[in-house]
Amino acid sequence: MASKSFYFQLVLRVVFITLSAVGLAYFGLQKNYIVSGAFFIALILLTVFLINYVNHTNRKIAYFFQSIKNEDFTLRFPEYENVKSLKELNRSLNMLNAMIHKIHVKNQVQEKYYQEILKHADIGILTINDKGHILFANPRVEHLLNYKPLNHIKQLQQVDTNLYNLFAKLEPFQRKLIELTNERERIQLTLKSTTVTLDNKNLLLVVVQDIQRELEEKEADSWEKLIRVLTHEIMNTIAPITSISESILNYYKKEDGLIPLEELTEKHIQNTSKGLAVVKEQGNNLMDFVQSYRSFLSIPAPDKSLVKAEQLIHKVFVLIDQENQNTNINFASNLTTENLTFFIDEKQITQVLLNLCKNAVQSIGEQENGNITVTAGITDEKEKFITVADNGPGIPPELIDEIFIPFFTTKNTGTGIGLSLSKQILRLHGGSLKLRSTPNQETVFTLLF
Repeated sequence: MASKSFYFQLVLRVVFITLSAVGLAYFGLQKNYIVSGAFFIALILLTVFLINYVNHTNRKIAYFFQSIKNEDFTLRFPEYENVKSLKELNRSLNMLNAMIHKIHVKNQVQEKYYQEILKHADIGILTINDKGHILFANPRVEHLLNYKPLNHIKQLQQVDTNLYNLFAKLEPFQRKLIELTNERERIQLTLKSTTVTLDNKNLLLVVVQDIQRELEEKEADSWEKLIRVLTHEIMNTIAPITSISESILNYYKKEDGLIPLEELTEKHIQNTSKGLAVVKEQGNNLMDFVQSYRSFLSIPAPDKSLVKAEQLIHKVFVLIDQENQNTNINFASNLTTENLTFFIDEKQITQVLLNLCKNAVQSIGEQENGNITVTAGITDEKEKFITVADNGPGIPPELIDEIFIPFFTTKNTGTGIGLSLSKQILRLHGGSLKLRSTPNQETVFTLLF
């Protein structure tokens, strides 16, 4: 409405100016200088009034936006103007001012709410611009990094040189682990970074988390599971030895002592021989178990070289084909990235892939239309990967967390060290081994480098 009234006022004034100009020209040609002079004065006055009218409105609008820019919402325009267009304009500006003020207050409340959440969050959060200035840091990150207040990453040199170097070289979508030691404690920190855009500027958002407690809980849990498995394996081996030893001893004992030599029979000797053979077998099993434990702890450092993905997968298929007797299983490869290479220890990674393929073959068993697919490529996070997927019965959810424990196995044969050994090899490569399984549909092991 205000703009419409302003438009009419503007058009009306332009019409009067036009009429004055026409009158000036007409009476000037008629040589009626008195009337033409009056039209000339009217023309000048109307032009001045038009300029003042437009400038007054423009100044008012400019002043309004300047106040909004300075977050000054106390500005009020009078709504009792005699000119209807100005009255409506003032009313509209006041309404707009009230609306913007309401939105501004709401945003401030939300910002304060989010800041309170970040202040009390159990993880550290900070944002860094491209010059290393820290624009925001919540109290938790200042506590974790043992420095307050944080304004620039160069301040971290006073905390730990390695910490500063890590932040100086930190790129988006990276995850780093660092250990800090101060006068209070030693903590393990994980850093995860991503990018955010604010005012058309790219900032680095870094999340810092103390994982010492989680590591201790995981370590305790891992020791508990390992001890449970070791106890189970050792007891299964020693129990028969103890039982047979007691049985053999009973062959040569009576209530009043040992059996005299002349009372020994061939049956005693045969039973003793059989018992000792079982003891020897159990002892060898225990030695094999200990030897597998030693091999798990003595994995050599990877001897890395560039290996083509296609060559690696072909080699694994050749090796598994020599051992696989199941004709019902179809093997397939899939390279999602052309000319993909891995910087790995070819022998160790071949061992891992071969072990995973063997497990997949054993899982499928005599199932019809079995499929095993080995896929290699690069993830959206620029991580190189290899997956081994099969359509076997899968792994029950309750065993997902157990299968990577050394010596844990669900098979009648084997030491149960294959998957834990594979995971250790991936760790030495700076990568990880992950599992996803949907029973009776798909089981996927993923090697991330």
